[in-house]
Amino acid sequence: MKTVTAADANRQFSSVLREVAKGEIFTVLSRGRPVATITPARSEDDQRQAPRLSLLKRLRKQKALGARNWTRSELYAE
Repeated sequence: MKTVTAADANRQFSSVLREVAKGEIFTVLSRGRPVATITPARSEDDQRQAPRLSLLKRLRKQKALGARNWTRSELYAE
């Protein structure tokens, strides 16, 4: 993680964005205090994948509940 002042981030915005595109994370400082973080954008697929994997992991740990006394043909009655 790199730090950059707000003034430098403003002056060098194109180069900051190029580094962010390569995976670098910047903390922007104003008067020596962190005010923002610039991170690479995640695609919508990435944002959905983590919760999905977490849910599947939790479901695999749980025991199945209830009896399954139905047949496939009953489930998909024509």
